[in-house]
Amino acid sequence: MVLRRWEPFRELRNMEDTINRMWRGYGGEPPAGGWIVPLDVVREGDGITVHASLPGIDPEHIDVSVEENVLTIAAATHSDTEEKQGEYLIRERRSGSFHRSLRLPETVDTETIKPVYKNGVLTITIPRAESRKARKLPVVSE
Repeated sequence: MVLRRWEPFRELRNMEDTINRMWRGYGGEPPAGGWIVPLDVVREGDGITVHASLPGIDPEHIDVSVEENVLTIAAATHSDTEEKQGEYLIRERRSGSFHRSLRLPETVDTETIKPVYKNGVLTITIPRAESRKARKLPVVSE
């Protein structure tokens, strides 16, 4: 019989290692077949700015929509259509479709959202609704 020092988190680490090995087998992609777009969401002044990395996607194929205060970004990329001689040794460029949805706060103006695509980054500017901004009320003495 071998005595082993008790480590309370050893089983959790073993489980984490197993899950990490499983994800590496999928290439780090979600098993649903789509891919996740990396986003940065920044509060700037009174509004919100969303930056989405979409390299290599034609701006005409990007769909940005807002419905019931949910911002959705969707697009699709396709792999090269020419025939390849041989087989891929490494294939890291992603292809296929994706969508990403974000629930927006009630304080933004969804009517004046402005998406701009430049150098592979989609920047969506979402201003705060004028009716939701804090107003300073004058105090009148009587």
